[in-house]
Amino acid sequence: MRLDKLLTSLHFGSRNTIKRLLHSKQVTVDGVIITKAGQNVDAMLQDIRVNGRKLCHQTHLYYMMNKPAGVISAVTDKRLPTVMDLLESTDYGKGLYPVGRLDRDTQGLLLLTDNGQLGYQLLRPNKHVTKRYEVKVNGLVTAEDCAAFQAGIIFHGGIQCQPAQLEVLAAASSESHVILELREGKFHQVKKMFLAVGKKVTFLKRIQMGPLILDPALASGGYRALNDEELRQLLPYFTIEKQQSAQHLG
Repeated sequence: MRLDKLLTSLHFGSRNTIKRLLHSKQVTVDGVIITKAGQNVDAMLQDIRVNGRKLCHQTHLYYMMNKPAGVISAVTDKRLPTVMDLLESTDYGKGLYPVGRLDRDTQGLLLLTDNGQLGYQLLRPNKHVTKRYEVKVNGLVTAEDCAAFQAGIIFHGGIQCQPAQLEVLAAASSESHVILELREGKFHQVKKMFLAVGKKVTFLKRIQMGPLILDPALASGGYRALNDEELRQLLPYFTIEKQQSAQHLG
């Protein structure tokens, strides 16, 4: 939400009054004086103060979902059910969307929000957001496979993945069960990585994205609002823009 719209919704006065508040350096966001009315902010994630008084206001929606297999990570689709179809009508909000994509047959953690800036930050390659998956494959995962993932899997055509970590939970000739940790998100990356070492993924579930860990109490297809601790953990990914008109306090 724009800062001026937030202040208007909280009855800080007319547009001109709010401009005067900003120009007189009475508004801070995370300890930084802000004079730009159009700054994107979120009072649930950031410390926003006017004359030292902290604002409390629900400006955005944040849901953790345990995505089931069989639905797609999209807002709408003409042929297939989407994750948005799993929401109660009372929880649906304008601009709400899934952050990133899980394949139709992939399960697990999905963040839904109407905070576009946060979603953008979480998906930026240079943020190196950690993602962890529970994976089952139809073969024996070896020490050589683990070393190949650590070195960076190379796809057909010479495209190289960043180093990834494999933790083997169980391994047999017919099936292996592992935890995969990586920090990028190429198209069908997990499946392609295992195919590169001769294994086919038979089960894939995301259990972590950045600081968010899938709530084990969430049934498949279930969702809930993020709690205060989870929102605080997202703060590093919701950075305000640096402006010539902004300066640090103290």
